[in-house]
Amino acid sequence: MTDVVTRDDFLSFDGVRIGWHELGLGRPLLLLHGLFSSGDMNWRRYGAAAEIAGAGHRVIMPDFRAHGVSAAPHDAVAYPPDVLAMDIEALVKHLGIDDFDLGGYSLGARTAMRLLVRGMQPGRAILSGMGLAGLTGGTDRAAWFLNVIANADSFASGTAEYAAAAFMKANNIDGAAVAHVLRSQVSTPADAIAAVATRTLVLCGVDDRDNGAAAELAMTLPNAALVEIPGNHMSAVTKPDFGTAIAAWLAHA
Repeated sequence: MTDVVTRDDFLSFDGVRIGWHELGLGRPLLLLHGLFSSGDMNWRRYGAAAEIAGAGHRVIMPDFRAHGVSAAPHDAVAYPPDVLAMDIEALVKHLGIDDFDLGGYSLGARTAMRLLVRGMQPGRAILSGMGLAGLTGGTDRAAWFLNVIANADSFASGTAEYAAAAFMKANNIDGAAVAHVLRSQVSTPADAIAAVATRTLVLCGVDDRDNGAAAELAMTLPNAALVEIPGNHMSAVTKPDFGTAIAAWLAHA
């Protein structure tokens, strides 16, 4: 049945426990979530995973370390550079899959790009909620989130910082652990992005500028299609258009 969600976990490359959920049968598709979020929040809650699974895919939704059902160690040694990519590489090995697709939203898209330049070879890739500047840079954005974590109770209602802190609290995020995740991030040079030949969907809300320009990313990639849907960085992922766009692209790419 395609509507049954299963949960499992494994010990990653360094012994940290990483959990994931699955939905559907068919060609595997790994979907990576955003910061302060989880596979449930980004992919299941608003119906995207169900729509994609209904179109004939085995949707695999891992939770990054320090997020969701995965462990959240506090020791900085548990967060080497590219740790999130290393966890997904370990998960792919654990699952024993070699013919699959890969997608991500926001931090998940950033991690998906790291996986591509580190040598992972999915059949197709989906980079959503992401622009070129969010991949080639990101240090200012990381610093902004580190400030949110450090001062979560100090922001005025109605500010972007207040909304981010509220989202973090609503998802029971361990701020100390996620701060290590932010410090582990590695930027990807534009020339490395331009060398990625994988067929790629760049999917973004029409009002989303949080991670730079999606059109600029699509133009940098040599084999990319750009699709814009209604919404901004927080709202686009909640709309039916999000899952529909992914399922439609996978059906024809």
